[in-house]
Amino acid sequence: MTLQQLKYVDAVATYGSLSEASRRVFVTQPSLTEAIRTLEEELRIAIFSRTSRGVTVTREGDEFLASARQILEDAARIQAKYTGKAVRLPQFAVSTQHYAFAVEAFMDVVREFGVNRSSYDFTLRETVTSEIIDDVARHRSEVGVLYLSKRNKTALGKILRKEELVFDELFVSKPHVFLGKGHPLARKKSVDPGQLDDYPFISFEQGSENALYYAEEVMPSIDRKKNIRVRDRATMTNLILGLDGYTVASGALSELLNGPELVAVPLVYDDEIRVGLVHRKDVPLSRPGNAFVQAVRSRVASL
Repeated sequence: MTLQQLKYVDAVATYGSLSEASRRVFVTQPSLTEAIRTLEEELRIAIFSRTSRGVTVTREGDEFLASARQILEDAARIQAKYTGKAVRLPQFAVSTQHYAFAVEAFMDVVREFGVNRSSYDFTLRETVTSEIIDDVARHRSEVGVLYLSKRNKTALGKILRKEELVFDELFVSKPHVFLGKGHPLARKKSVDPGQLDDYPFISFEQGSENALYYAEEVMPSIDRKKNIRVRDRATMTNLILGLDGYTVASGALSELLNGPELVAVPLVYDDEIRVGLVHRKDVPLSRPGNAFVQAVRSRVASL
């Protein structure tokens, strides 16, 4: 077993295909494939499952990959200490629904692991629910952030178990309506869904996966008369402010990211938002991964 073989395994798991991995590590695909095959034969395990659709990491591969990445990080630190040469870039990826605290926690990780480094490779994906689950299951992201509720917990729980993913609850919140400070309902102590009928409901669209249990908002848009769907946080904020619109979320506002123009008003609605972290079962997190989890928990402790 060599460090080069470990780098090849890491690249295939990170990029999800042999062709992309070979391009990223500057080696021909046949050479990369042969190196991994030799490693699997030496260890007598199958690290990857190969199908007509590509490669996925096996359960044995999960365990091996966690150890391999730790070895690569340790080797990079030794090289940096004694040679001063360029080291392996610190890598970390997270996929999340549109939560400001997740973005702030990601920034904490970048500050911690990017300081005094000339380069690093971090990825933050604010994306749809189905892609969050798929990203973590397929090793494109180490951690995911999403919520469970009465409406979606049965369906999403079944999907998470099938993909051998774990949901670790962070906090529980009653639903809130996000409104502009100038909205006619912004000064209410609470809002009933019927009071929102005259205003557009701004929600995050979920691409081709439009089942209700994938929705990012606990109150389904099917119950609303006026609907606008968007893909990014900035557009949502602009529409809420420009159209006297609203969305429904956990009530966790960040002035840094959501802006000072928005307020969160409790919604009279019989459900709870259980926000949590999703990660692979029995697979240790990397140092940046653990740092992200700690940063998230610190950020939500005051919610």
